[in-house]
Amino acid sequence: MTAITPLIPRQPVPDISVTTTAGEDWTLSTQTPDNFTMLVVYRGLHCPICRTYLSELQRHLDEFSGHGVNVLVVSTDEEDRVHQAQKDWKLDKLTMAHGFSLDDARSLGLYISSSNGVTSTGVEEPALFGEPGLFLIRPDGTLYFGTVQTMPFARPHFSDIAKAVGFVISKDYPARGEIVDHN
Repeated sequence: MTAITPLIPRQPVPDISVTTTAGEDWTLSTQTPDNFTMLVVYRGLHCPICRTYLSELQRHLDEFSGHGVNVLVVSTDEEDRVHQAQKDWKLDKLTMAHGFSLDDARSLGLYISSSNGVTSTGVEEPALFGEPGLFLIRPDGTLYFGTVQTMPFARPHFSDIAKAVGFVISKDYPARGEIVDHN
C-alpha cells in the first residue's frame, strides 16, 4: 500500500497537466496568476455534494478573480463525465478539466476510494476515484494552503476562503505549516 504524503507549505507542488473542457492544455507550472492558482478537486459526476460545492464556487468566482486567483476544477473522472458534470450542473463559468489521473491525485496527497456502485443520484461511481482537495498555489508553484478530505462532506466554504485570501494579500500573511523536522 502506498502511503499518503502530504504537500508541505512553501515547497513546490507537483506539476499537474490536464486538458480543459474547452480543449486547452493547462499546466500548473505555466500559470501566471496575480496571487494564487486555486486547484479544486472534486469526487466526480457521481457526487451530489460536489455539485452543491462547485455551484458555491461558481457563485464566488468573481470574488476570487478580484483577488487575483485563477481557479481550476478537476476530478479523476473520464473526459465525458467531466463534460457532463459541467453541463448538467450548469457550471459554465468554471474552468474544468479532465486528464487528472489517480497518480496526480496521489501526488497531491489525496485519498483514493473504491466504488460503492450507484449513488443516490443514480450515477455509477468509478472503480477508483480521488477524494476532495483544495489547494492555493503561489505563482512560483509553491503551496500556500492545502486541505484534503476522506469524505465528500466537511469541506471549507468558498466564502471563508475568499475572505481569507483577501486578508492574506492585504497583510502579506506567510504560508504556515512549513516545519517538517522540529528537532
